[in-house]
Amino acid sequence: MRHVYIRGIFTIIWLAAAITSALSGSFEMAALYIVLGGAFFYSAYAMWRREKNEKGDR
Repeated sequence: MRHVYIRGIFTIIWLAAAITSALSGSFEMAALYIVLGGAFFYSAYAMWRREKNEKGDR
């Protein structure tokens, strides 16, 4: 479960970097950071679902 938390924290960090980049006017980097944040979010969500299904919680 700790991997899910770590990836969730990385998601928040990448999205904060995207907001900061967008406010500074670097929209290309903001888009890249949004993609990276989305990748970490998807990874955390997929791992959370896998762990939930392995425990039998449905």
